[in-house]
Amino acid sequence: MAKKLEFAMLLDCYGELLTEKQRKAMELYYYEDLSYAEIGEPDEISRQAACGLIKRSESLLLMYEEKLGMAKQLVAMRQCLENINNAADSISDSNIKNAIKNEVNNGIKLL
Repeated sequence: MAKKLEFAMLLDCYGELLTEKQRKAMELYYYEDLSYAEIGEPDEISRQAACGLIKRSESLLLMYEEKLGMAKQLVAMRQCLENINNAADSISDSNIKNAIKNEVNNGIKLL
């Protein structure tokens, strides 16, 4: 499960850097949960070829993350926003508390 979440996040961050074929295969595998055989079927490629395509695409996504670190930064920003949201609970002025929580929620949506 953790691997699927990691690659779904990397695909969100760097999917546009993959070829159309790579991105489509990754989306089918990680978002649609299709098997290698199901992924290869429309393009008439073998299960093994589809598996190779996924593995090469995973390697590229990991390389992009290693060099650019966007997914790691997004996780850190989300944690920071959650910390601010939690800290806002201790504010007694409801107007200020609600304003902070609204802005935190807007920030989370942007991520």
